[in-house]
Amino acid sequence: MSGAGNKEKRTAISPVTLRLTPDERERLEELAAGMTLSAYIRACVFAEEEKRRKRKPKSVVADKKAATEALALLGQSRIASNLNQLAYHANIGALMVGEAEKAQIAEAYAHVLSIRSLLMQALGKQG
Repeated sequence: MSGAGNKEKRTAISPVTLRLTPDERERLEELAAGMTLSAYIRACVFAEEEKRRKRKPKSVVADKKAATEALALLGQSRIASNLNQLAYHANIGALMVGEAEKAQIAEAYAHVLSIRSLLMQALGKQG
């Protein structure tokens, strides 16, 4: 039979004492929010240890670089202004599509494609 007879026995571990002022104790109890103080302190101590041990994968750095490039491109472009002008003229019925307007549309389109490509790259997706 397997089960209860095979459970490992817990060995007694010596307690650790922490001296706190009454204000510190009250604050600790507030932070524990329903957890036992031992469980809360254990979670805080070992969670921090886990954070220190973890390293960011290299792909995160590449993703941030691609996202930064996309945002920089968006900031440098006149895409919002160009699209707003085109929408305004279309709404009032005064959109005359000449060479200047075609160039603005082509520029906006190229920026949108570049931004989309960089963001897809940052997200690890195929475009």
